Amino acid sequence: MKFIVKFFAEITIKSRPVRKSFIKQLRQNIKLVLKQHDADVVVAGNWDFIEVLSERDELRADFTEALSNIAGIAHFQFVREFPLVDLDGIVDQALVSYGDILKDAVFAVRVKRVGKEHGFSSVEAERYIGGCLKAKSGAHSVRLKDPDVLVPIDIRDDRVWMIEQRVEGLGGYPIGSQDSVLSLMSGGYDSTVSSYLTMSRGLKTHFCFFNLGGDAHEIGVKQVSNFLWEKYGSGLNVKFVTVPFEEVVGEILTKVDNAEMGVILKRMMLRAATQVMEGVNAKALVTGESVAQVSSQTLVNLKVIDQVTDELVLRPLITTNKQEIIDKAIEIGTAPFAASMPEFCGVISVKPTTRAKMHRVEKQEANFDFAVLDKAVEDMRVMSIQNVMDDVEKQYQGEVPEVRMPVGNEIIIDIRHPDEALKRPLKVSGRPVKVIPFFALDSKWSELDADVMHLLYCGKGVMSRIHASYLLGKGNKNVGIYLP
Repeated sequence: MKFIVKFFAEITIKSRPVRKSFIKQLRQNIKLVLKQHDADVVVAGNWDFIEVLSERDELRADFTEALSNIAGIAHFQFVREFPLVDLDGIVDQALVSYGDILKDAVFAVRVKRVGKEHGFSSVEAERYIGGCLKAKSGAHSVRLKDPDVLVPIDIRDDRVWMIEQRVEGLGGYPIGSQDSVLSLMSGGYDSTVSSYLTMSRGLKTHFCFFNLGGDAHEIGVKQVSNFLWEKYGSGLNVKFVTVPFEEVVGEILTKVDNAEMGVILKRMMLRAATQVMEGVNAKALVTGESVAQVSSQTLVNLKVIDQVTDELVLRPLITTNKQEIIDKAIEIGTAPFAASMPEFCGVISVKPTTRAKMHRVEKQEANFDFAVLDKAVEDMRVMSIQNVMDDVEKQYQGEVPEVRMPVGNEIIIDIRHPDEALKRPLKVSGRPVKVIPFFALDSKWSELDADVMHLLYCGKGVMSRIHASYLLGKGNKNVGIYLP
């Protein structure tokens, strides 16, 4: 079994040393990925292409899938190689590969020749092979422009490559050929697509998750990050970093005016991420922000957010429409993950500002206890992306009890933002309701009656499910969610 890998066009126009470096990295990445299927695979380098050889013909589909997801490849071909005897021999081999497909088809033959003089031109070979194939295969006719079936053949010195399949690749540069970056992952459409884009451009992309409350959200982000790495990461070892940010959120919600909450949360994340990136040798931060998609992503707000760091912040999606982002997520396979992922940052502020003023932000941050942020960074967990799923298995993944009509002595806990709970108080006939904001739930839980079932309520059921999963994962039995 043989594949011929052709390079992304931008690689071929680099200087000789850079091109050699990119090809070397791509060759290493291909071997690293394909060795998972065949430990004896051979990946041979070449100035114009890379050859992939394997004795395991039954792995053709696995190799095709793997190669199609490796950055740096423009396209690749599955070929049958045989010695050149004469043109009639090529005709016989072409019938083996294309005989059934050519019946009643409109086709054309394309011949490329490389190396020694063959005694015939490429055009002469095309005419002869095409005429014989039409006569022997039952093809309808030959049409050189836009044929229904194309029969591509490469003649290289005294060898012939019968190209049976051509598959488009990702393009871009091989991962590892560029610097490392740290991607801020929420697990939604935007962060997963922006991470994919940096990976497909050759940037070794580490993942950083700010846990705003609960194991369930962390499990989801780990799963989608691992998916991205397994499918597009070329097997390179990268890190997954979890920063516990629940107390940071609590500090913001209790000490910062409502309008500036979203901007200040993003500033806290960038401050923390700037420290995290040093540990993974990243040269830039990556976010999924797009201009004006949400209130914190106006140009004025982004400028205020960026002023907390001197590091480069990359925003691959900055001018991309939301539907385009969703379409890309569907294409790369992250949409099913993102569709069920909560957007915590979007619920922190009820009336967010779209034109943050630095003096107001600084005044609000003066109330913030930065020791809380320092502790969050100190308590971060760093693990290899290869091991995150092992870690997920240790966390709670069971069913969360759901109640729509309480019939016992259950107590309902409203975990919404305090402003929202005050503005639209939850009233349940004949049922006690406690108000405990989600950021204070973990610290207040020990004060509640352990013998009574507590049902968490948040409106849409997203945050309540996350926090219920978190509490269940810690061994609590008396928790569920209220879905009226």
